Amino acid sequence: MTAREHPYASFVHLVQKPARYLGGEFGARVKDWDGAEARVCLAFPDLYDIGMSHLGFKILYKLLNDDARTLAERAYAPWLDMEAQLRQRGLPLVSCESARPLRDFTVIGFSLQFELTYTNVLSMLDLGGVPLRAEARGEDDPLVLAGGPTATHPEPIAPFLDAILIGDGEERAGQIALAWARSKKAGIARADRLRELAALEGVYVPSLYATRVDAETGFAVVDRPLAANVPLPVTRTLVDDLNRFPFPDDGPIGGPEAIFDRMSIEIARGCTEGCRFCQAGMIYRPVRERDPDQIVASVVSAVKKSGYDEASLTSLSTADYSCIAPLVKKVVDELAPKRVSLGVSSLRAYGLDENVLDDMARVRATGVTFAPEAGTQRMRDVINKNVTEEQLLQTAERVFSRGWQAMKLYFMIGLPTEEEEDVREIARVGGRTRAIGKRVRKELGVGGAPKVTVSVSTHVPKPHTPFQWSAMDGLDTVRVKQKWLEDEARGAGVELRLHDGETSWLEAVFARGDRTLAPVLERAYRSGARFDSWEDQKKMSVWEGAFQAEGIDPGKYLGTLPVTARLPWDHIDVGLEEGFLLREYRKALKSRLSLPCGKVAGAFVHAANLRDAAADGRKLVCYDCGIACDLSAMREQRLVYLRKLGADEPRPPAPPPVARASAKSKSPPVRAAQGEPRRYRFVYEKVGAAAFLSHLDVIRALPRAFRRLALPLYYSQGFHPKPDMTFGPALSLGVASLCEVVDLKIAADLDPVDLLDELTNESQPGLRFAGGARLVLGDAPVTRLVDAARYVVGIPRIALDLCGGETWLRDRIENARAAHELPVLRRIDGIGKRVNVREFLRAIDVVGEDGSAVLARAGIVGGLVSVSVEVDVRGSGGVKIAEVIEAVVGDAEMPHRAVRAELGARQADGTIASCLSSLGDRRSPGRRRAYSDQP
Repeated sequence: MTAREHPYASFVHLVQKPARYLGGEFGARVKDWDGAEARVCLAFPDLYDIGMSHLGFKILYKLLNDDARTLAERAYAPWLDMEAQLRQRGLPLVSCESARPLRDFTVIGFSLQFELTYTNVLSMLDLGGVPLRAEARGEDDPLVLAGGPTATHPEPIAPFLDAILIGDGEERAGQIALAWARSKKAGIARADRLRELAALEGVYVPSLYATRVDAETGFAVVDRPLAANVPLPVTRTLVDDLNRFPFPDDGPIGGPEAIFDRMSIEIARGCTEGCRFCQAGMIYRPVRERDPDQIVASVVSAVKKSGYDEASLTSLSTADYSCIAPLVKKVVDELAPKRVSLGVSSLRAYGLDENVLDDMARVRATGVTFAPEAGTQRMRDVINKNVTEEQLLQTAERVFSRGWQAMKLYFMIGLPTEEEEDVREIARVGGRTRAIGKRVRKELGVGGAPKVTVSVSTHVPKPHTPFQWSAMDGLDTVRVKQKWLEDEARGAGVELRLHDGETSWLEAVFARGDRTLAPVLERAYRSGARFDSWEDQKKMSVWEGAFQAEGIDPGKYLGTLPVTARLPWDHIDVGLEEGFLLREYRKALKSRLSLPCGKVAGAFVHAANLRDAAADGRKLVCYDCGIACDLSAMREQRLVYLRKLGADEPRPPAPPPVARASAKSKSPPVRAAQGEPRRYRFVYEKVGAAAFLSHLDVIRALPRAFRRLALPLYYSQGFHPKPDMTFGPALSLGVASLCEVVDLKIAADLDPVDLLDELTNESQPGLRFAGGARLVLGDAPVTRLVDAARYVVGIPRIALDLCGGETWLRDRIENARAAHELPVLRRIDGIGKRVNVREFLRAIDVVGEDGSAVLARAGIVGGLVSVSVEVDVRGSGGVKIAEVIEAVVGDAEMPHRAVRAELGARQADGTIASCLSSLGDRRSPGRRRAYSDQP
């Protein structure tokens, strides 16, 4: 999909990060629309930058696209500027891959990760041309489906959804899409189609259930089904063996930088810890682990296919993966020679094998994150966080002794039974952690204190947890507690980050809410509520007005709930036996711990204990929470995993931390030999959707293309080595180019012309490699070579006709040539800077067919008048082509499309010598054979 063909092409340059909306990423799948039975739009109700990192999206995208019967495309919530542009022009929200409106799809599948994205769901439906309310949808409207963690308590948004998938989506998503498409094709009425879906395990169709008001709470709760064969409760769907669905090693890569711009691999689902505040730890039971061989293969393959230089192993509690130590070692052994760093997410603050830290230290890393959650031991017992401060500080010593410079600690306030001392101890624990790091660094001869960040959020009592009956702290109470933390943090020397209490308050209302909140949600949406989790976008006055207008007191959802009452989410069965959560709640109020999963029945599921338990032939089944996990089978599976990793016997104990690290100093870590670097220069085009990538996006994208070809890029030295690459002058967003330049070092002898086709194939669409050469001693780097650029600008004739046509344009150009000064005002972050365009302008004229040919090479055609513009490029800065057009025609809003046609050094005769032509016979302006990575 090129920008020329895209329905947003004429205005997308007016919004932040246009590439969010154009697709065209490397690895995106564009299937034959007519060849698929069912077409699914995976809709993420938050920014592209966040949604691109979501693992569930990656899983479903691959599963649906690998099935010949279905296709999947993506859409993300448009930021406020894009929404305004779409509404102004009456255009729909479209998918990334084929730019189809959402209403054209068979199914629109929303991922509900967070309650405060609900207004974005309504925005995407509205912009996509789909009626907001399920009851208003006609026979030809798509099925609006939702899944994800908040789908387990969906009542506030239920009237806007046709169906909700409870549990794991791998097996059910494609089945639902095909069933809906086939029943529609068969002429079955929409209402009957919904009844068919409701018969599938894990599918909740809200319109098929009646509600009543519970006398104890006043909440609307689901009472009974309205049709035969409609289940109550709705039981979640569960993938019992994750290995049947290997984690994707491919998918869309590139575009604007994602929040977590790395290759993340899910290694397990579920958690053994049983923290009482954690909804995910309850609804994703039981723990299911991926085969370590499959994990290693996925990581290696994903890194090669993506070109990422950072990978991450992730799960709810990664350190609890039964053979995490040998797994990390195996992955690091594979990644370290490739200069790919490894992150391990969701580490707990105890029990980390020292060998795991040693292995992680082999690849670059600047900090680690732990979640003690509470500041005192009493509170950690209340929330069932099986960790002591001694274990936390021991972990801190191990981490800092291995050269880490920073640690982040996550805590919560507002937990049940919390007192002032519990809150103040949060910052003090951070201070003691920092003191440990400072001491260790002094012993290592490094000196200085490490950076310890204490991040504190407000507890939200979530459904399906033991704290679902607990009260939520009021905003005034939260502010008092945050003030205590600020006071303590100053003395502790830690960096304190506090989560906004108002967004937590709103989150709690919709987490524990019922269907009577649907009108509030719709009213707030229509009054401008969007991106409610973003502190700079929250509009509390809008929400307060919506609650008042609908006659709803939000406070009733925030108090202590009777344990005997029926709750708005009780019709959703997440697999826990009745009574388990209440038992845990009562233990919490008495500050009593429960053992982590696996230890309940006397069986240990961690690697060190599996070896000792191998000879025990008894079958162990844990019934504590009602999931009834077969621990014997888990034990056997984990023993197999250990053998696969060659970890039947424990590794030798690590040497004492300080002794091992004593040789460390402020010097950068020793890097592996890279071989002799050779300098190369490549010229590439940046056209179509790629023209809307920022300069930083291109700087991230190009190294990935080289790494996909397994080329040995030469890296800089230091703590954070980067590929040694130098880019030509930055290009304005939306301006295409036929002559972008990059100089780089590669530790190999090669002919760059052999690489051109392969580099183009391994880059995202629109980045096309057109020439290359090997540089020798004395060749100036591109930053010193380039001092001039030529652009061709296409201005629509229809726009010129409103001003006086081409004659008027020629007069304006003549006046510009004669002027001594052409001032424009450049705004950067709201600050104006006066720029004299005439100081940079060297030549400008209307051109004919030659200019049209340049525009056409960049995919820009139509009724355009072509203007050639030559400007100086200086080390101290330059001028934007849009500023030239503004200064010449006197109108900043004059529509135009621009292409950088030449970039290089100005010659004595006034012509521009390109960055390759100056290299004579060493240049490689054409394409010959494909590059082979064989030695």
